Amino acid sequence: MAALAAVLAGAVPCPAAQNRRSEPPPRPPAQSHPNQIRPNQGHAGQWLSQHRNLPPEQQRRALQNDPQFRSLPPQRQQRYLNQLDRFNRMAPEQQQRVLNRMETWEHLTPDQKGQARELHSQMQELSPDRRQAVRNAVQALRAMPPEARQREINSDRYKSMFSPHERDMLNSASRLPLAPAEPPQ
Repeated sequence: MAALAAVLAGAVPCPAAQNRRSEPPPRPPAQSHPNQIRPNQGHAGQWLSQHRNLPPEQQRRALQNDPQFRSLPPQRQQRYLNQLDRFNRMAPEQQQRVLNRMETWEHLTPDQKGQARELHSQMQELSPDRRQAVRNAVQALRAMPPEARQREINSDRYKSMFSPHERDMLNSASRLPLAPAEPPQ
């Protein structure tokens, strides 16, 4: 669940968004995963999109009235409610970025999700300054077509800016279907 939470928080597959430390909104996901809930409306992004314009208290009630949500342990229910509260405190643009990342995640294959989790784990091992440099590079790569990404990663400039391990991480990120680039903040 930690990897999934990282994805929803923007770490993977969009490592550039990792500097946003707010917890992700509740993920009403596939029934097959024991850590996830999915109201009958589809995947999490759909649920949040459909309930996004409701007042927060109505959103909470909708989540609390869902049979799958009620079947979760109390501590997990509370975590989802807290995440929903955090989502509602975000600016609309940030909410949309979260929804976009959730949609991107929803369409990854199981292998791609594994790669994204591994990439997130490797990112966490970097020092904060190197993590930020890799995030910035991923953000720049997201604005490029795939073939240009590879040329940039193999360029002398990137070779001088990033270690071989960091360039391997950039290669891994560039092979994932990345969400569109986000405007500078």
